[in-house]
Amino acid sequence: MATALWVLVEEAEMEALAGGLTGAQRFTVGGAIVVLGPLGSVIITAAGDALGHSGVWSAEEVRLVGPAPAPVTKRLLGDSEVSGADESSLPIHLAVRLDEGLLYLGRGRLSRAGTTRPVGGGESVLTICDLRLDTQLSKPVLHRVRPTAPAPDLPPLGWLKHVNGDRAAALEQFVTGWYPAAGQPPSPPSVPTGSRSLPGSLQQLYLLAEQRPDALGRHNHILPWHEVQSDPLGELLVFGVENQGCFYWGLPWIWDEPEDDPTVWFREYDDKPVTEQEPLSGFLLQFSLFEAAMSADYVGLADGLSDHQVQQLTAPLQHVPLRSFGPQTRTRFWVAPGIVLSVSDALKDGKFDLRAGAAHRSALQALPEFDAEWLRFDG
Repeated sequence: MATALWVLVEEAEMEALAGGLTGAQRFTVGGAIVVLGPLGSVIITAAGDALGHSGVWSAEEVRLVGPAPAPVTKRLLGDSEVSGADESSLPIHLAVRLDEGLLYLGRGRLSRAGTTRPVGGGESVLTICDLRLDTQLSKPVLHRVRPTAPAPDLPPLGWLKHVNGDRAAALEQFVTGWYPAAGQPPSPPSVPTGSRSLPGSLQQLYLLAEQRPDALGRHNHILPWHEVQSDPLGELLVFGVENQGCFYWGLPWIWDEPEDDPTVWFREYDDKPVTEQEPLSGFLLQFSLFEAAMSADYVGLADGLSDHQVQQLTAPLQHVPLRSFGPQTRTRFWVAPGIVLSVSDALKDGKFDLRAGAAHRSALQALPEFDAEWLRFDG
């Protein structure tokens, strides 16, 4: 049965795509209805734009948010994740429930999935599933099925004026503006005893992380103060690590009073260490900006850009006046309220890779048009 794209359909038409009611199973997963039948799967989400709920995520992607029951996990993931017959090759049909009926979006295919195993063992449970649409949604259809919620108060840019004057103020204002507080502030603020031999800017980040743990990084990581330790050669005090353990950041060993704003050393495990261009106060601000771009819920990705294309995108943004971050990628940052944009040259013959991270979808949508295509755009 062929169904035209982006037209209203009856519930029975969608069920027929799965093979009808005979032998079909119906489940609710993260606010979505999932129908499994002998001919395929049907996933019906609600119109809207809310983190943590199933629905249309972008013009190319629909998200199913679990946990999903075993039959749904088995159907979508197949033998690669759970035991049993592989049903993952059956077609997946997607629709969105509007006030006026179901709007058919077409077929999708699995592009990414996250699973977890129950405590004590057992089969994997699907926790999140990204389904890439075979046909990208037009802007009018996208606005219809995923109306963007009004923007809240976006993180301000007052910290920017302190970057080359009072970096402690810049770091505090950026972190507290970007990350919501997770609990009540300590009273009075305390510095862990074991961290008092560390430089003041690192102590400050640990204080901020008491209420905002993500300030220590979700992609790469600043180690908790009690895990700071010597590197394998005993030359550096390691305080930050890459997420796959390929490199780390360290400070020179200081046996008496710590240096106020020491040099930061970058080291891959088999290579000689090299210095970051900014001392610790600037490095921690760069680290925080990079993590904000890498770990945001709303992301834009593009690569192989020319200098002209970068200028098109960054023209309405403000440049962060710091030297480049990372000896391998030479990353620079531009910002606007609620958005951090990182641009890396990665020694690619004058070409640049770009990542934009936004605190709200509307901030990402405010980026200007440019004459290149996004690899991913959550706006």
